[in-house]
Amino acid sequence: MGIASDPFVKLFTVAIQFGAILSVLVLYAPRFLKSFRFYIILLISFIPAAIAGKLFNDLIDQLLESVTTIGITLLVGGVVLVYIDRWLEKGVKQDSSDENSSVPTPKKAFVIGLFQCLAMIPGVSRSAATIIGGLVQGLNRKQAAEFSFFLAVPTMLAATAYKLFSYWKSGQVLSSHEWLMLAIGNAVAFLVAMAAIKAFIGLLTRNGFKWFGYYRIVVGLIILILQSVYNLSVI
Repeated sequence: MGIASDPFVKLFTVAIQFGAILSVLVLYAPRFLKSFRFYIILLISFIPAAIAGKLFNDLIDQLLESVTTIGITLLVGGVVLVYIDRWLEKGVKQDSSDENSSVPTPKKAFVIGLFQCLAMIPGVSRSAATIIGGLVQGLNRKQAAEFSFFLAVPTMLAATAYKLFSYWKSGQVLSSHEWLMLAIGNAVAFLVAMAAIKAFIGLLTRNGFKWFGYYRIVVGLIILILQSVYNLSVI
């Protein structure tokens, strides 16, 4: 889009996900108030990303500026999603109406957390990585998708807080215009996420990952073509 990469832009791309976090809290408020064990499981699943994010933060920032990396990971990830249903078909359980089943055991939660670390590679979907991790650990599609949304809350909250702290520590101060941009971005993210979560659960449960895979393949190809034609970033 021709937006220059500067400290505020890097902060913005992470901080606007706070709006999406709020949508999860609104839609699933009863689940977050149900038991203390729920938070223990989320913490266990969050730990791998917290450690990896701290260790590889600089490398992640560098990769975020590579359009080529994002295009390739979108394309490869799309191919994976097209075929993942076939690969996991025998191991995926049928949908269950039991809400508690969306919360895995501590061991399974930790493994799902390891899958979430893959999303630190730009272009890798955090939701897809954690949902696939949930499926591998025996959850059905709905259970895996819901837990992926739950896990987004501590993960994105921590990422946003860390970026804000780093921004402040570097001596940067948000102007009134930048605060306005953050407010607008989060408001849009909140509204879009509210609609997307409801639609996503139903679509994923009925049709699996293939349509998301096709979408990623098309977008990945478009990005790579644009990159080669307009030289959007340094390879």
